[in-house]
Amino acid sequence: MDNEKKNIKKFKGLVSRSEREQRNGHKAAVFWFTGLSGSGKSTIAHAVEKELFDNLMRVYVFDGDNVRHGLCADLSFAPTARTENIRRISEVAKLFVENSTICMCAFISPLRSDRQGARDIVGDADFYEIYITCPLEVCEERDVKGYYKMAREGKIKNYTGISAPYETPEKPDLIVETDRESLEESVEKVKKFILEKVEI
Repeated sequence: MDNEKKNIKKFKGLVSRSEREQRNGHKAAVFWFTGLSGSGKSTIAHAVEKELFDNLMRVYVFDGDNVRHGLCADLSFAPTARTENIRRISEVAKLFVENSTICMCAFISPLRSDRQGARDIVGDADFYEIYITCPLEVCEERDVKGYYKMAREGKIKNYTGISAPYETPEKPDLIVETDRESLEESVEKVKKFILEKVEI
């Protein structure tokens, strides 16, 4: 297998990333949303995506649930599988960035080491960590699917915040407090941050 890998070479296409960015009118980057389940990551990311798309920007949300149904359908929620889940997402997001797409990755990604791994893959210059913070009790109140309840009853194993740890970001690029801000305020804060970072 190692010998086969040695024969694989990266191919440089005829269209550069900078040319794509000039055509799109904005830079590309990965905005990594992390936080507990129910904190508002996906809700905010999709709302921002719609506003940026309506402004003719190339943008895409990588949603945790959607990725688990396809790209990472074979993975469990064990620690090693979670790490592989993040690695795969990061590699795909990196390809999207090369295609001049603004990527919003909405994943719990509870471990700092996994988030650092994502940053290492994407590249520090293209990676921004957005911490969507919300108290656990508020996240539980928002849980219409009942996952937290099942986790507390032991019906779901390795559930972040209950039976598995969540390591808060030490130096996030942006903090969004969804228990103190309205959805509109959070969306506007994130949108403004992204626009500042992708301006040509």
